[in-house]
Amino acid sequence: MTETAPAAAPRATASTFTTYSPATGERLAEYPAHGPEDVARAVARARTTQAGWAALPASRRRELLLRWKKALADDLDTVARTIARETGKPAGDAALEVVLTLEHLAWAARNAPRVLGRRRVRTGLFTVHQRASLVHRPLGVVGVIGPWNYPLYTPMGSIGYALAAGNAVVFKPSELTPGTGVLLAELFDSAAPEHAGLLAAVTGAAATGDALARSGVDKVAFTGSPGTARKVMAVCARTLTPFLAECGGKDAVIVTADADLDAAADAIVWGALSNAGQTCAGVERVYAMREVHEELCARVVDKAAALRTGAGADAAYGPMTLPGQVAVVERHVSGAVAAGGRALLGGPDAVRAPYVAPVVLTEVPEDAPAMTEETFGPVVTVNAVAGVDEAVERANASRYALGAAVFCGSGRTGAAIAARLRAGAVSVNSVLGFAAVPALPFGGSKDSGFGRIHGEEGLRAFTSVQSVTVQRFAPAVALTSFAVPAATRERAVRLARALHRRR
Repeated sequence: MTETAPAAAPRATASTFTTYSPATGERLAEYPAHGPEDVARAVARARTTQAGWAALPASRRRELLLRWKKALADDLDTVARTIARETGKPAGDAALEVVLTLEHLAWAARNAPRVLGRRRVRTGLFTVHQRASLVHRPLGVVGVIGPWNYPLYTPMGSIGYALAAGNAVVFKPSELTPGTGVLLAELFDSAAPEHAGLLAAVTGAAATGDALARSGVDKVAFTGSPGTARKVMAVCARTLTPFLAECGGKDAVIVTADADLDAAADAIVWGALSNAGQTCAGVERVYAMREVHEELCARVVDKAAALRTGAGADAAYGPMTLPGQVAVVERHVSGAVAAGGRALLGGPDAVRAPYVAPVVLTEVPEDAPAMTEETFGPVVTVNAVAGVDEAVERANASRYALGAAVFCGSGRTGAAIAARLRAGAVSVNSVLGFAAVPALPFGGSKDSGFGRIHGEEGLRAFTSVQSVTVQRFAPAVALTSFAVPAATRERAVRLARALHRRR
């Protein structure tokens, strides 16, 4: 995910900063720019509150988290309106973001007791006298640094799962969307007043995030650019604080010759242009078999050309939330055309800040920035390939490895192609299908980061594992004693060797 210093983003004074609408430029609200002392107080309060939260029966934590979920659902309109105002996205998109968040929170709350409960482990021949088990324990306080493009859904992949695992959370929302983070914490406090402060929001820009990483939290979950991730990780490395990073993508779609082209075109347009293309796992590259490339391009252009951008209720997507990103989009589009690519729809003149009209490119060289860097705007390139092998090779050539999609006439064949892709999540005959399934882990590798949120792996990511053995009876041969005769040890070694020499 791209992070650039915003051109007309929050303006800070010594202790406060102001947010503005990315669509109209109007003043929205003023928030404190929390410094190290403010962050330290939030972490200390969270740590005190977490002790009581962790001591609750898992069933009680589940009940309180579901009560919080209900509060979010009851106030869905308010939450969605806050998201829409701060990001500029259409109201319907903001409401959908809240709905997806509710799905994940419900799953985490209901499944945490099962996933994280004490589990018996089988012992071996020489440890039959032991009863073994493992348990997932809360880490303590988790620091979450969130993004602006999905200011509720994305950070809640860490917040909701961390809370369900028994932790407290101190959340630093993006300086572009602080109101969403503050509202989220307020709704938690109202739903679980006896645990107020368990989820705290600290607001500010990079300095606040730096203070959070240095505050002594027990893990940091970060969403943002690879460059910023490296800086935060370097801070965490000084204290060996565990770090989870989701750093965006350059997602590819493969379209085979027998694919349903209407379905593929519809999904590509939505995956590339929804939220103005400001989606970590959004579609940026398409590799279509040569025999269907021209027809697919025509359908993509037809569908994209029918979309309207703007601030009205009928707009398919809104403005670029981060003003500085407009220049990145313009550079990528202009560079692609200058390098020999063709603009089938839009082009450099599609960029009219703060809006960017849909851009569909083709024949763009694979080494152009539009193909190698995260564009994070409403731009998609559809290039032709000779076959599936070439498509897989090009898709995997990116330094990002977050999501991908395959459109194919056979679901089984599509799954086989998906298995060859290095992306952390792949959808067959849909785009972003994995994002709506709470049980599926989400995350990538290479410049897309590391670690997983969502699903069972997402719950376990916010715990430490403790292994326990309890001796049930005295062993016939106590191998962990200096009193064991040498002859007894030798017989045990011979027995073990004989057993393990068997196939």
